Amino acid sequence: MTEQDSRTTAICRVGPSGWSYPDWNGIVYPRRRARGFDELAFIADYFDAVEVNVSFYRPIPPEMSAQWVRRTAEYSRFKFTVKLHQSFTHERQDYSRGAVDQWLAGIKPLSEASRVGCLLLQFPWSFRRSPESVDWLKRLADDFGGHPLVVELRHDSWEVPETLAELHGRGISLCNIDQPQLPHCVAPSAHATGRVGYVRLHGRRADTWFAQRIESFERYNYLYSAEELDGWLPRIRQLGTQCDEVYVFANNHYRGQGPANALQIKAMLEGNKVDVPPQMVEHFPALADVRIADSAGFRETLF
Repeated sequence: MTEQDSRTTAICRVGPSGWSYPDWNGIVYPRRRARGFDELAFIADYFDAVEVNVSFYRPIPPEMSAQWVRRTAEYSRFKFTVKLHQSFTHERQDYSRGAVDQWLAGIKPLSEASRVGCLLLQFPWSFRRSPESVDWLKRLADDFGGHPLVVELRHDSWEVPETLAELHGRGISLCNIDQPQLPHCVAPSAHATGRVGYVRLHGRRADTWFAQRIESFERYNYLYSAEELDGWLPRIRQLGTQCDEVYVFANNHYRGQGPANALQIKAMLEGNKVDVPPQMVEHFPALADVRIADSAGFRETLF
């Protein structure tokens, strides 16, 4: 087997962005729940990974992440990718070493259990390439470099060869995103600059992406068609030839659209039908095409 051939067996984990949404009740989660029903364990039963969003809004107490480990104990393949707090990516005011240590302490139980896939540094569209922005990225890489890092850059000022070279030099992965194709928004890509390949699908709501005075969920209120998802398969597979692991997340979370599209992607990548919660087929008829009646559980996808 050649070196190139051996690189085509990268593990691909597919999942939703977050798991605690009231509007998923009766759509992703059953209308009637058995006593002790656990949303996170339910997600781990159907997916290979999940993005942690709560860490963006507040530091995670280590007791909370320790609970996540216990709640997914029977799913040893299941990984968490954790979004950095907004003070590091959106507010960009000077931060202390103590703030870094506090944030990292919150995910220590996940790290000790080998459940952290990577840390996601999601920057807003307003974060544009400049010497100051490049220096900010370097500082974050130094402070959080104990884990694999993935950086999401939405403004097209970053679409220059220097960006890829700088990220590659530090082993930081670039997040390849699907977003509305509006002026100065980065286009879909398949860049591999670190050992982790990463894809985030945000939806294509061009009418709400930059809109003001709307409910925030409306930016992600979008359901991909099978044809639109199929366009991402070559990019995902290309990442699988260059990275050790590939993560694919559907962030179009409103009313369970993200999990629905994630199940479709998983079926496409595996080339097989997959297990689908029965109640989801009621809301997303297209899932009937990828659903099997019975399943022994999800497997890690191998390219």
